[in-house]
Amino acid sequence: MKKTFLLLLSLLLIIGIFSGCSEKNVYEGDVFTELELESGETIVMQLFPDVAPMTVKHFLENVEEKYYDGKVFHRAIKGFMIQGGSADGNGVGGSGRTVKGEFKSNGIENNLKHTRGVVSMARTSDPNSGSGQFFIMHAKAPHLDGQYAAFGKVVEGMDVVDKIAEMPVGGPNGDALENKPVIKSIRILDDYTPKASAGAESDGTSNN
Repeated sequence: MKKTFLLLLSLLLIIGIFSGCSEKNVYEGDVFTELELESGETIVMQLFPDVAPMTVKHFLENVEEKYYDGKVFHRAIKGFMIQGGSADGNGVGGSGRTVKGEFKSNGIENNLKHTRGVVSMARTSDPNSGSGQFFIMHAKAPHLDGQYAAFGKVVEGMDVVDKIAEMPVGGPNGDALENKPVIKSIRILDDYTPKASAGAESDGTSNN
């Protein structure tokens, strides 16, 4: 009986060790994801777990659960940002889970500035309401720094962001995309090396 108990305890310890290693490997160092539109166009995003670990983990869980498949970019403001990932396709709802807002006004340091190409988590007036919606900066917006959880940047596909930002908009606020680009999928890239000249502006988007 004692030997059986010790054997079971050993197995549980081994499983725990491997589980811990697996989780650490997923979020250790920068992570690259590829967003593909139904049009075939792609946007590659570099995520920074060292800057916003909870936000990156939350976003990747959404990705792994295929939450973003079939969602759309519903909002665009030229010279500001494009936004997508809402549950209803019109800016309402998220993935059903929320994440603590990792930004200065919410008591968490986050030095990633909202410059061109930076990826950030959308939210309501509740600082901890980030769920499924995210936005990509079309141009810098310093007033968002410390107010929203920036967690990544575009390293390829800013031309696609530019194209979406230029699309016709309407609605009461003049920012609802008339033809909403559909997200076919977002996937994690296991082996990726960013191109030296690709991506967002270098000023303020470094995770160092």
